[in-house]
Amino acid sequence: MTPLESLPAKAAATPPPGASPVGESPLHTLVLTSLDDDQAQEVVSIPLEGKSSIADHMVIASGRSTRQVAAMAQKLAERIKHAGMGPVRLEGLPAADWVLIDAGDVVVHLFRPEVRSFYNLERMWAFGDAPPAAA
Repeated sequence: MTPLESLPAKAAATPPPGASPVGESPLHTLVLTSLDDDQAQEVVSIPLEGKSSIADHMVIASGRSTRQVAAMAQKLAERIKHAGMGPVRLEGLPAADWVLIDAGDVVVHLFRPEVRSFYNLERMWAFGDAPPAAA
């Protein structure tokens, strides 16, 4: 498995009820499911365990507009809090071009497409592997 995993449609992001995919934490599964439910685009999950101490997973996704990015970020933060999975920090919500959600073991970056292509975080976190394939 490569460090970057593009997640196709609903099948990859939604596990059976009460189960987590192998190697994924309940928090990571909640994040992927929430983004899928909110119609996030080009969702990419980057496993960081053993490569960085900042988190176990970094999830990057796009929204079609600042309004959608802000809504996805707020809903995700609420879902994490309601699930009792710890405090959540949000950065960048007022402008909603790039919103960072720090949920501890999972860090989520939500972008407008133009901002995402400018910063190109997927390439930066590829750790020297081949560039990620387009989703």
